Amino acid sequence: MSVLDDIVAGVLEALEPRRAAVGEVDLRAALADVDPPRDPMPAFRADGSSVIAEVKRRSPSKGHLAEIPDPAALAAEYAAGGAHAISVLTEQRRFGGSLDDLRAVRATVDTPLLRKDFIVTEYQLLEARAAGADLALLIVASLPGDLLDRLHDAARELGLTVLVEVHDEAETERAVELGAELVGVNARNLKTLEVDPATFGRLAPLVPADRVLVAESGIGGTDDVVRYVGEGARAVLVGETLVRGGDPRGAVAAMTGISGAGDARPETEVTV
Repeated sequence: MSVLDDIVAGVLEALEPRRAAVGEVDLRAALADVDPPRDPMPAFRADGSSVIAEVKRRSPSKGHLAEIPDPAALAAEYAAGGAHAISVLTEQRRFGGSLDDLRAVRATVDTPLLRKDFIVTEYQLLEARAAGADLALLIVASLPGDLLDRLHDAARELGLTVLVEVHDEAETERAVELGAELVGVNARNLKTLEVDPATFGRLAPLVPADRVLVAESGIGGTDDVVRYVGEGARAVLVGETLVRGGDPRGAVAAMTGISGAGDARPETEVTV
């Protein structure tokens, strides 16, 4: 069993008590009390790099990263630094997160929020929207067959912006065919947990220029942002560097607004 398979199995196991406690009907009813979803795409399409700053306590590859007793306070620092979106890890077993973290952050900042988790059911999308998320992550590697299409459609029906994450050429082709507007290229192999910084530059040309590219994993500072922006990224998703660096506000500000030399990807229309 790969690392990804193990994580998904744990996610499904943890999901059952929540589903038993709160049914889908109740979740849908709760949506009436949630603010309309915030749209991050205009900011992502604007000139200069955008930062998706992550609330992340630990990871399978690095173990413990930071205590983060108050995720809302950290998110407030990210927002003050100019983050265009904030990613909140909600997977508990491997990452130490929870939906309570997402709710706490939502109550504190007005920045668009991404539920960062291994979403493999529509129920999790409902949870995300009910907790105040504006974006949801769909990882192509964990969604075989038509499950990716079905969850992508379900997320959009809920008003969520979907970050579709890819790791190789085949996954990138699926994301493009899906019509994904926001494509995240993760330099970390979720089966081995190794990071290959060349992954973004290899896959970016496969994504039409009217889609927004997000560079994920292995971003240690502004030099990395400059490189990824030069290769076509409009946003970077950063976690470890921000939670360990001691100055999350300043780090976000330094990575924001960086311009590249242009985008040579082919033009085509988004079909969503």
